[in-house]
Amino acid sequence: MDKINKYQTGVILLSVITGLLLGHINFVADYSAKFIVPLLMVMLFGLFLTINISELKSSFLNVKFSLTSIIINFVWTPILAYILGYIFLTNELPIWIGFVMLMVTPCTDWYLVFTGVAKGNVPLSTSILPVNLILQVLLLPVYLMLFFGKSGNVELSSLVESILLVLVVPFVLALIAKKTIGKNGKTGTNLIQFFEKSQVLFLALAVVAMFTSEGKNLIDNPDVIYKLLIPVLIFFAVTFALSQLVSKLLKFSYADKVSLVLTTMARNSPISLAIAVSAFSSEPLIALSLVIGPLIELPILVLTSQVLLKTGRNLQE
Repeated sequence: MDKINKYQTGVILLSVITGLLLGHINFVADYSAKFIVPLLMVMLFGLFLTINISELKSSFLNVKFSLTSIIINFVWTPILAYILGYIFLTNELPIWIGFVMLMVTPCTDWYLVFTGVAKGNVPLSTSILPVNLILQVLLLPVYLMLFFGKSGNVELSSLVESILLVLVVPFVLALIAKKTIGKNGKTGTNLIQFFEKSQVLFLALAVVAMFTSEGKNLIDNPDVIYKLLIPVLIFFAVTFALSQLVSKLLKFSYADKVSLVLTTMARNSPISLAIAVSAFSSEPLIALSLVIGPLIELPILVLTSQVLLKTGRNLQE
């Protein structure tokens, strides 16, 4: 894996710091917001380009695993996220919305790194990725309207417009590119490899642009971090325990258990961030929550992979 992907956490943290520093330059702060959505669209184009939709079939070959993962990710997780938000963030609606958006969109990239570190079933985790990607695209607006449609913060027209802009356009362009590059051999391969290695770079640039334009909001609202801390920690603790229990009940192998734990714990889909900055431009705390959340999440995933690895070794001894 490319170094920038390997050190993704540090790259994103550096991007946050860079954005906060650049935010003190007025003319840079004024124009930076214009680059956020285009950068995220380019990144999503690259993500759609590198996803092999034909892998959908292989993910369903292991019916027990795929159904378990789908039920936890798209039935249980939204309910848990909403309840945690209701308990801890009722008086902080934008942060609550951002928290739910983060938690209902499974990770589409770095969970594979942690799966590999913990000696999980990487091919199985990879095969479920297209399913997670497609379902979160379809269901995210459903969750938002179901949970927050009457709040006044979520308008269906704005949501549909944003989805068309930041998801449908990159997806259609990726399909066209796939058809075109399929006829160009080495050129097509090089293009796919470029986007495989540069997705984190485009995300980092988008984060820089966002914190440059909205960093003042974070400085004015430093409590966003500690307001998110408790519900995020509880979410991961409950999800870890649930996936462990389910794996035991279904008699998954150690490798499959690791895959289930990390495919149901890892969040931080760029899709939710792209929709947030487009549909909720008047509520910058929603997008800020989606960037701050992963800064809490990543150390947890590092710790989780090490705990899984240690328990796996103990089982072998």
